Amino acid sequence: MPESENHLDNLRLELRRGIVVLAVLSQMDTARYGYSLIQQLAAQGLEVEEGTLYPLLRRLEKQGLLESEWEVGEARPRKYYKISPQGRAVLATLTADWLETVEVMRKLLQGENHG
Repeated sequence: MPESENHLDNLRLELRRGIVVLAVLSQMDTARYGYSLIQQLAAQGLEVEEGTLYPLLRRLEKQGLLESEWEVGEARPRKYYKISPQGRAVLATLTADWLETVEVMRKLLQGENHG
């Protein structure tokens, strides 16, 4: 891969990194296990790899933004995650911040703020 493509991939990765938390929190009203969340996000156009998602789920749980419980009735035990009350508050704040940022960036990229 040429160096310029590699650099572009890295920039895209930086852009995506921050939105994955918001995307995950937005999908957690229903209890989900990791693989089902990967499928849900992919169905809506956001590809997230297992190596990214599982550590993120554990981190969000440790931060108190997600709650989890093990479901052992199936062939394999699965850990299901659901948004916590604290996670809901954080999601509301991050959503407002995101929408404001999108509006600012729209103006910047469309040249409305060029003085």
